[in-house]
Amino acid sequence: MNRKKYLLLALLLTMVTAGGAQPPARRAEAAAKVQKTNANNLTLRAKLTFPTANPVSEDVVWRRDVYRELRLDDAANVGLAYPVVPTDGNMNLFTLLFKLMMAGPARGGVNVYQYRLDGQERFADDARIKPLTFLDDHHIFYEKTDKGVHIDNSDIPSAEVKRYYIKESAYYDQTTASFHRKVVALCPILERDDDFGHGTTSYPLFWVRYDDVAPALAKQRVRTSALNQAETMSLADFFTLHLYRGKIYKTDNLLGQTRPSLGNDSTLTQEQRRIEQEIATFESRIWGDPARKDSVDSTAAQQQGTAKASRKREERKPAATPKRLRRGASQKAAGSTPARVSVRRERH
Repeated sequence: MNRKKYLLLALLLTMVTAGGAQPPARRAEAAAKVQKTNANNLTLRAKLTFPTANPVSEDVVWRRDVYRELRLDDAANVGLAYPVVPTDGNMNLFTLLFKLMMAGPARGGVNVYQYRLDGQERFADDARIKPLTFLDDHHIFYEKTDKGVHIDNSDIPSAEVKRYYIKESAYYDQTTASFHRKVVALCPILERDDDFGHGTTSYPLFWVRYDDVAPALAKQRVRTSALNQAETMSLADFFTLHLYRGKIYKTDNLLGQTRPSLGNDSTLTQEQRRIEQEIATFESRIWGDPARKDSVDSTAAQQQGTAKASRKREERKPAATPKRLRRGASQKAAGSTPARVSVRRERH
């Protein structure tokens, strides 16, 4: 009897072990499938808390795309340029983008795309830039080894990157009833001296999606103060909080074409301010114009103002002085009555 119990128990253990054991390949495939299924499933709370994790939807009621030029000699943007050479795991923005481009999507990197003559970004397969072609076109030294392409940190031309182009979208999301400003794309600009030393030439290098590099930006720190080295934040927070500063150099028109602003410096500055004011005005008036009131409120406010003005006039009016008025009146009456003269006639 005991032998039968032992045999039954051993049989049950064998069945449980066989059912629970799965090949590693099957487990990895199942985990990858779950991860892929839940990759873009963000809850409403996640969309409100982390708006940059949610891509800009095409189905929005209001949206304005602008292109800004960020100069690294501006005090607000200078943290993006340092350190020039990576030290202790810290690197500037261009070095990070360069390393992600060289790694490629297969090794945790990203794809970068050509900067076209019209300046418009185009994230298509035929516009992707091959890393080795990029190195050859811009004369960046590298060497091929058994492990791949090796580039020394000192050969990365991060010191020659003086500016950035960014595409920024301001939009109203009716799903969450919230207004957002989000960086959509980045483009580093390389500046090199001419062969004859007569000036510098600008080379916009590539466009890269911000969402593709956002996880790497969240891990990289940037200094936000020139006086306090401990005051740092992640590059992702720097762009999410819009701590950068740059002038608008291009925007989309009604025809769907993107053209740079034309005119002299004064006209260009006025156009930039007008666009900035349009975006700020829309954000402040999402729930209505606070300066405008309905007819009932306007009438009540007008009546209240009239009553206050009347009370002030009554308070400023001097008090009546009856005695003085009577005295003045009696004096006036006495002064206005001619003196009476009596003449006594004598009889002769």
